Amino acid sequence: MPFANLKVPADTLTDESKRKLRDAVTDAFADVYGERARATTLVILEEVADGGWSLGGTVLNAELLGRS
Repeated sequence: MPFANLKVPADTLTDESKRKLRDAVTDAFADVYGERARATTLVILEEVADGGWSLGGTVLNAELLGRS
């Protein structure tokens, strides 16, 4: 079973954008493994709360990411 766990900043994607992202990842797995993999591909899209990210010890928040 192909599995993808995607983490994105919270409140940055619309429901439609989330669907497109999940569909694109499922399509990518099906392209690689063949159509037989589509039915068993699991995609989890997790939204990370503001300030829940860090890069090189720097906390990434909405202000730093330009979403404030």
